[in-house]
Amino acid sequence: MTENTQTPNHAGTTRLADPAPVPEPRTRAPRRAWIALAVLMLPVLLVSIDNTVLSFALPEISRALEPTAAQQLWIIDAYPLVLAGLLVAMGSAGDRWGRRRMLLIGSVGFAVVSIAAAFAPTAEALIAARAALGFFGAMLMPSTLSLLRTVFTDREQRRLAIAIWASGFAAGSALGPLVGGLLLEHFAWGSVFLLAVPVLVPLIVLVPLLIPESRDPQPGRIDVVSIVLSLAAMVPIVFGIKSIATDGLGGIGIQAILFGLFCAIWFVRRQLRSETPMLDVRLFAQGSFGGAVLVNLFSVIALVGFLYFVSQHLQLIAGLSPVAAGIALLPGLVAMIIMGLAVVPIARRVRPRVLVPVALALSAGGYLVIAFFADSGSIAPIVVAFVMLGVGIGAAETVSNELILSSAPPAKVGAASAVSETAYELGAVLGTAVLGSILAAHYRSAIVLPASLTADQADAARETLAGASTVAESLPTEIADRLLASAAHAFDSGVVLTSLIGVGLMVGAAVIAAITLRNPVESREH
Repeated sequence: MTENTQTPNHAGTTRLADPAPVPEPRTRAPRRAWIALAVLMLPVLLVSIDNTVLSFALPEISRALEPTAAQQLWIIDAYPLVLAGLLVAMGSAGDRWGRRRMLLIGSVGFAVVSIAAAFAPTAEALIAARAALGFFGAMLMPSTLSLLRTVFTDREQRRLAIAIWASGFAAGSALGPLVGGLLLEHFAWGSVFLLAVPVLVPLIVLVPLLIPESRDPQPGRIDVVSIVLSLAAMVPIVFGIKSIATDGLGGIGIQAILFGLFCAIWFVRRQLRSETPMLDVRLFAQGSFGGAVLVNLFSVIALVGFLYFVSQHLQLIAGLSPVAAGIALLPGLVAMIIMGLAVVPIARRVRPRVLVPVALALSAGGYLVIAFFADSGSIAPIVVAFVMLGVGIGAAETVSNELILSSAPPAKVGAASAVSETAYELGAVLGTAVLGSILAAHYRSAIVLPASLTADQADAARETLAGASTVAESLPTEIADRLLASAAHAFDSGVVLTSLIGVGLMVGAAVIAAITLRNPVESREH
């Protein structure tokens, strides 16, 4: 199609060294390219839906498989944790062996494992299936974004294509509750996994017809040690956060976090010494790249953490059906999509260091609404808060994704795309690991249980809000009402604390954006 409209040295020089800006050739993409974009959106929607749909299915899964609080968090986190740990490695593998090939292999594997997850008989089996989904999902995401660079060589068209791509990810994250609600209204919880099959079949058929293969002409070796170190850094840190939330500082949480940090430092030092690093950490020295990655990270932590507690509040406290709860979040979904596209012309006139902080400040306002009105008894504050959060994150992520992709030389676009995706998936992990664990710890400490509960009933009610709801179904009306009222108060008071942390995350991201996004790539092309 249009791979030969620019050379790697040309593109790499104008983006990174910038000794003498040379205008990028303007080759307009044909209609076929936009059809290819629509096909590439399928795995984006699927992987992002999988990040949030499970939060909505969690009450049903909790009733069916009876996981502990820790297992409940791992059911959600196993997928994005493995995904985040392998994204950079899979991006490098795509640069070496072909990005289209990795996309197709990942699609087939993801569909097969989704069927296995749908029929998992135990919580442990579901956690294992979610981890396997993360493995194949890591093949999907870097390929989609890096192939856009191959298909769209015109700067303006590529900016719009990336905006659509980012909106698709945001839309998938917010569509998760609605899709989950519709499926759970009519089918068992396993249906949320079977959704992958009809989505991926057309992709497997159409990708070879519409999208050319692309790879790095001079790929580096596959660094197995770095892959192991990336996982050894993230898994202990997430485990440590969960352990501290569950057992306090007396457990092994601190040791696990310190071990993870040690592996992270080892990983970075290894990349700096390597001639062909798996992750080119030197890119982070370029202000707009590192700042944009952090904006993505903080934004997704805030989004996923919000959906984690709101989905439970709407169903288990407000008493909405899964479909009604999904519809309550629909305005925020629409706002996120619209703003992700509407920000494209605005970004041509407003510098990122101004535009992104303003957007993130609006998202911080959404969390403030939840903090003030969490226990109001009305769902209106939740709807308003999610609209504010969606508008801010939709705009910020579109701009930051474009900066990340434009900062990388074409030959390394797979690895750079993987960095962007790693920020997304690590954010999804930390959204539940940090905010979810803090909420769970507060809930356990604040709930007041009726004295008449048996030991098993007390343990189940103390573990999770869903557990308290299940126990209440077997109790006399008066005792059940007291238990549910106490559980709701404990949960919503934890939501207030979690929301204030969300405000801090958004304010921190806004400050980072204002400081680091000071060299917009557009200025290099004029």
